[in-house]
Amino acid sequence: ELPLEWLATRRAIQAAERKQRDRRSPARFLVINGSARSDQSCPGEMSKSHRMADLAIRALEREKRTEVDFLDLSLLTSQYGRTIHPCKACVSTAMPLCNWPCSCYPNHAMGQVQDWMNEIYPRWAAAHGVLIVTPVNWYQAPSVLKLMIDRLVCADGGNPDPSRTGGKDPQRAKELELAGWDYPKHLAGRAFAVVVHGDAAGVENLRRMLCDWLTDLELIQAGPSA
Repeated sequence: ELPLEWLATRRAIQAAERKQRDRRSPARFLVINGSARSDQSCPGEMSKSHRMADLAIRALEREKRTEVDFLDLSLLTSQYGRTIHPCKACVSTAMPLCNWPCSCYPNHAMGQVQDWMNEIYPRWAAAHGVLIVTPVNWYQAPSVLKLMIDRLVCADGGNPDPSRTGGKDPQRAKELELAGWDYPKHLAGRAFAVVVHGDAAGVENLRRMLCDWLTDLELIQAGPSA
Protein backbone atom coordinates (compact mmCIF):
# COMPACT_ATOMS: atom_id res chain seq x y z
CA GLU A 1 0.00 0.00 0.00
CA LEU A 2 1.44 3.32 -1.13
CA PRO A 3 0.13 6.88 -0.82
CA LEU A 4 -1.28 8.38 -3.99
CA GLU A 5 1.16 11.25 -3.46
CA TRP A 6 4.10 8.83 -3.75
CA LEU A 7 2.77 7.40 -7.00
CA ALA A 8 2.32 10.92 -8.39
CA THR A 9 5.87 11.86 -7.37
CA ARG A 10 7.30 8.74 -9.01
CA ARG A 11 5.48 9.58 -12.26
CA ALA A 12 6.83 13.14 -12.09
CA ILE A 13 10.40 11.84 -11.56
CA GLN A 14 10.09 9.41 -14.47
CA ALA A 15 8.86 12.22 -16.73
CA ALA A 16 11.73 14.46 -15.55
CA GLU A 17 14.27 11.70 -16.24
CA ARG A 18 12.99 11.27 -19.79
CA LYS A 19 13.24 15.02 -20.31
CA GLN A 20 16.77 15.07 -18.88
CA ARG A 21 17.94 12.31 -21.26
CA ASP A 22 16.45 13.98 -24.36
CA ARG A 23 19.48 15.28 -26.28
CA ARG A 24 17.27 17.75 -28.16
CA SER A 25 16.25 19.57 -24.98
CA PRO A 26 17.98 22.72 -23.63
CA ALA A 27 20.60 22.49 -20.89
CA ARG A 28 18.77 22.74 -17.56
CA PHE A 29 20.37 24.13 -14.41
CA LEU A 30 18.99 23.84 -10.89
CA VAL A 31 20.24 26.77 -8.81
CA ILE A 32 19.68 26.29 -5.07
CA ASN A 33 19.69 28.98 -2.42
CA GLY A 34 20.67 27.18 0.79
CA SER A 35 20.08 30.09 3.15
CA ALA A 36 17.10 30.22 5.51
CA ARG A 37 17.16 34.03 5.59
CA SER A 38 14.46 35.88 3.66
CA ASP A 39 13.31 39.45 3.25
CA GLN A 40 9.76 38.09 3.69
CA SER A 41 10.35 37.35 7.39
CA CYS A 42 12.79 38.41 10.12
CA PRO A 43 15.33 39.98 9.74
CA GLY A 44 13.59 41.48 6.69
CA GLU A 45 16.70 41.50 4.49
CA MET A 46 17.63 39.32 1.53
CA SER A 47 20.45 36.86 2.19
CA LYS A 48 23.86 37.07 0.53
CA SER A 49 23.28 33.58 -0.86
CA HIS A 50 20.07 34.72 -2.55
CA ARG A 51 21.89 37.68 -4.11
CA MET A 52 24.71 35.47 -5.40
CA ALA A 53 22.23 32.93 -6.74
CA ASP A 54 20.51 35.76 -8.63
CA LEU A 55 23.87 36.69 -10.22
CA ALA A 56 24.44 33.07 -11.26
CA ILE A 57 20.94 32.80 -12.73
CA ARG A 58 21.42 35.92 -14.83
CA ALA A 59 24.76 34.60 -16.09
CA LEU A 60 23.28 31.22 -17.01
CA GLU A 61 20.28 32.77 -18.73
CA ARG A 62 22.61 34.68 -21.07
CA GLU A 63 23.77 31.38 -22.53
CA LYS A 64 21.96 29.89 -25.52
CA ARG A 65 19.55 27.00 -25.12
CA THR A 66 19.48 27.02 -21.33
CA GLU A 67 16.70 26.75 -18.78
CA VAL A 68 17.20 27.74 -15.13
CA ASP A 69 15.13 26.45 -12.22
CA PHE A 70 15.58 28.39 -8.97
CA LEU A 71 14.99 26.38 -5.79
CA ASP A 72 14.80 28.87 -2.92
CA LEU A 73 14.99 26.96 0.36
CA SER A 74 14.35 30.15 2.34
CA LEU A 75 10.68 29.62 1.47
CA LEU A 76 10.65 27.11 4.34
CA THR A 77 10.92 30.05 6.75
CA SER A 78 8.71 32.51 4.91
CA GLN A 79 5.74 30.61 3.40
CA TYR A 80 2.92 29.20 5.46
CA GLY A 81 2.64 25.40 5.24
CA ARG A 82 5.92 24.93 3.34
CA THR A 83 7.57 21.84 4.87
CA ILE A 84 10.38 19.37 4.34
CA HIS A 85 9.82 16.58 6.85
CA PRO A 86 12.94 15.08 8.47
CA CYS A 87 14.57 11.87 7.26
CA LYS A 88 13.81 8.79 9.38
CA ALA A 89 17.06 7.03 8.37
CA CYS A 90 15.44 3.89 6.93
CA VAL A 91 18.77 3.28 5.20
CA SER A 92 20.43 2.51 8.54
CA THR A 93 18.30 -0.65 8.73
CA ALA A 94 18.79 -1.72 5.11
CA MET A 95 19.24 0.20 1.86
CA PRO A 96 16.23 -1.39 0.07
CA LEU A 97 14.02 -0.06 2.87
CA CYS A 98 14.79 3.48 1.65
CA ASN A 99 12.58 4.10 -1.36
CA TRP A 100 13.23 6.32 -4.37
CA PRO A 101 11.40 8.64 -4.01
CA CYS A 102 11.01 8.64 -0.22
CA SER A 103 7.78 6.93 0.84
CA CYS A 104 7.91 7.82 4.55
CA TYR A 105 5.59 10.74 3.83
CA PRO A 106 2.80 11.62 3.75
CA ASN A 107 1.83 10.05 7.05
CA HIS A 108 -1.79 11.13 7.28
CA ALA A 109 -2.29 9.52 10.69
CA MET A 110 0.41 11.84 12.10
CA GLY A 111 -0.63 14.87 10.08
CA GLN A 112 2.73 14.79 8.27
CA VAL A 113 1.53 16.02 4.91
CA GLN A 114 2.38 18.65 2.27
CA ASP A 115 5.97 17.45 1.94
CA TRP A 116 7.86 19.79 -0.40
CA MET A 117 10.26 16.99 -1.38
CA ASN A 118 7.53 15.60 -3.64
CA GLU A 119 8.18 18.63 -5.85
CA ILE A 120 11.94 18.83 -5.26
CA TYR A 121 12.81 15.27 -6.36
CA PRO A 122 11.64 15.80 -9.98
CA ARG A 123 13.49 19.13 -10.14
CA TRP A 124 16.77 17.38 -9.32
CA ALA A 125 15.95 14.61 -11.79
CA ALA A 126 15.31 17.07 -14.63
CA ALA A 127 18.58 18.98 -14.16
CA HIS A 128 21.77 18.58 -16.20
CA GLY A 129 23.68 20.77 -13.74
CA VAL A 130 23.18 21.76 -10.10
CA LEU A 131 24.60 24.84 -8.36
CA ILE A 132 24.30 25.18 -4.58
CA VAL A 133 24.93 28.60 -3.03
CA THR A 134 24.94 28.57 0.76
CA PRO A 135 26.27 30.32 3.86
CA VAL A 136 27.89 28.63 6.84
CA ASN A 137 25.61 28.50 9.86
CA TRP A 138 27.58 27.75 13.02
CA TYR A 139 30.19 25.57 11.28
CA GLN A 140 27.57 23.62 9.32
CA ALA A 141 24.99 23.73 6.55
CA PRO A 142 21.85 25.77 7.26
CA SER A 143 19.03 23.62 8.61
CA VAL A 144 16.89 24.15 5.49
CA LEU A 145 19.68 22.80 3.26
CA LYS A 146 20.42 19.89 5.60
CA LEU A 147 16.76 18.83 5.55
CA MET A 148 16.89 18.51 1.76
CA ILE A 149 20.27 16.76 1.82
CA ASP A 150 19.04 14.14 4.30
CA ARG A 151 15.94 13.44 2.24
CA LEU A 152 18.07 12.93 -0.89
CA VAL A 153 19.70 9.85 0.64
CA CYS A 154 17.19 7.80 -1.36
CA ALA A 155 18.88 9.01 -4.56
CA ASP A 156 22.01 7.13 -3.47
CA GLY A 157 20.97 3.49 -3.76
CA GLY A 158 17.27 3.89 -2.94
CA ASN A 159 14.73 1.24 -3.89
CA PRO A 160 12.55 2.32 -6.86
CA ASP A 161 10.16 -0.62 -6.29
CA PRO A 162 8.72 -0.69 -2.74
CA SER A 163 6.72 -3.82 -3.57
CA ARG A 164 9.99 -5.78 -3.33
CA THR A 165 10.05 -5.12 0.41
CA GLY A 166 6.31 -5.32 0.97
CA GLY A 167 6.33 -1.61 1.71
CA LYS A 168 8.43 -1.11 4.85
CA ASP A 169 9.15 -4.68 5.95
CA PRO A 170 12.63 -4.57 7.59
CA GLN A 171 13.23 -8.32 7.33
CA ARG A 172 12.52 -8.45 3.60
CA ALA A 173 14.70 -5.39 3.07
CA LYS A 174 17.62 -6.97 4.96
CA GLU A 175 17.29 -10.17 2.93
CA LEU A 176 17.39 -8.17 -0.30
CA GLU A 177 20.48 -6.28 0.81
CA LEU A 178 22.32 -9.43 1.89
CA ALA A 179 21.44 -11.11 -1.41
CA GLY A 180 23.34 -8.34 -3.20
CA TRP A 181 21.79 -4.88 -3.55
CA ASP A 182 23.02 -2.91 -6.58
CA TYR A 183 22.76 0.57 -5.00
CA PRO A 184 21.38 2.44 -8.03
CA LYS A 185 22.66 6.03 -8.36
CA HIS A 186 19.53 7.86 -9.43
CA LEU A 187 21.17 11.26 -10.03
CA ALA A 188 24.51 10.09 -11.45
CA GLY A 189 26.16 11.99 -14.27
CA ARG A 190 24.80 15.44 -13.57
CA ALA A 191 27.31 18.26 -13.16
CA PHE A 192 27.58 20.25 -9.95
CA ALA A 193 29.21 23.35 -8.50
CA VAL A 194 29.18 24.69 -4.95
CA VAL A 195 29.57 28.23 -3.59
CA VAL A 196 30.03 28.47 0.18
CA HIS A 197 30.56 31.77 1.99
CA GLY A 198 30.90 32.85 5.60
CA ASP A 199 32.15 35.56 7.89
CA ALA A 200 34.46 33.40 10.01
CA ALA A 201 35.36 29.70 10.28
CA GLY A 202 33.78 26.69 8.61
CA VAL A 203 33.66 27.69 4.94
CA GLU A 204 36.21 25.18 3.67
CA ASN A 205 34.84 22.35 5.83
CA LEU A 206 31.32 22.85 4.52
CA ARG A 207 32.49 23.22 0.92
CA ARG A 208 34.40 19.97 1.20
CA MET A 209 31.48 18.13 2.82
CA LEU A 210 29.03 19.28 0.14
CA CYS A 211 31.44 18.27 -2.63
CA ASP A 212 32.01 14.88 -0.99
CA TRP A 213 28.26 14.33 -0.70
CA LEU A 214 27.57 15.22 -4.33
CA THR A 215 30.51 13.16 -5.54
CA ASP A 216 29.24 10.17 -3.55
CA LEU A 217 25.94 10.59 -5.43
CA GLU A 218 28.13 10.29 -8.57
CA LEU A 219 27.48 13.80 -9.76
CA ILE A 220 30.48 15.29 -11.57
CA GLN A 221 32.35 18.39 -10.43
CA ALA A 222 32.04 21.11 -13.05
CA GLY A 223 35.55 22.31 -12.21
CA PRO A 224 36.95 25.36 -14.04
CA SER A 225 33.99 25.37 -16.43
CA ALA A 226 31.78 26.39 -13.49
